[in-house]
Amino acid sequence: MSFMPPQGPQGPLQGPLSPPPTTIPQQPMASTFAVDPGAITGCLFRITYIWPRFGPGFWFFPTFVGRTSVAGFRWTGRRWVYSGFDLRRIESFTCY
Repeated sequence: MSFMPPQGPQGPLQGPLSPPPTTIPQQPMASTFAVDPGAITGCLFRITYIWPRFGPGFWFFPTFVGRTSVAGFRWTGRRWVYSGFDLRRIESFTCY
């Protein structure tokens, strides 16, 4: 069984064609509860840095925002891979 990337209006969605910036941005104030879907919607199709509640931060390229989750492409250090996250697991984020 092969992986099929998510579909957009013009066909399969893909991550950015180049790596993310090499400099990690300064972390903004953390949210008290879950990240608001309306706030992170402004980062759709933009390079975004995410600080999870637990674990190291990472570069992300969101392509979908739902009521409780966000999906898109996460930078592994070598390439972009499709993944999704529960908004309650995100402490803060910033996008370019």
